[in-house]
Amino acid sequence: MSTRIVAGNVKLKRAYEQPAREDGTRILIDRLWPRGMSKKAAALDLWMKDIAPSTELRKWFGHEPSRWEEFRRLYADEVRSKAELLGQLRVLARQGPITLVYSAHDEAHNDAVVLRDLILGR
Repeated sequence: MSTRIVAGNVKLKRAYEQPAREDGTRILIDRLWPRGMSKKAAALDLWMKDIAPSTELRKWFGHEPSRWEEFRRLYADEVRSKAELLGQLRVLARQGPITLVYSAHDEAHNDAVVLRDLILGR
């Protein structure tokens, strides 16, 4: 098995978007379940809530773009301390497409963006 992860194998999608066959393995990466979402509608394969930002970090960030760079750094540190979970995501991404499912409204400033970069080794 190759150690390289194809960038196209790690996708991001809001939990409220329609699941698609191209999503591959759908992984919810939020600590909290998406509001108003049923398990059936979410169509998830895994829920990795322990890879999510700590409650303290999530509350501090509050999706404030002015805090984005600091959030990226702090969350990356948290993820690196969970090497086993990050490793699991990398194994899945080497095997085929995965979609990191998140519920944040801001598609550019959220934990899935940071996690995708970490999975890809950026």
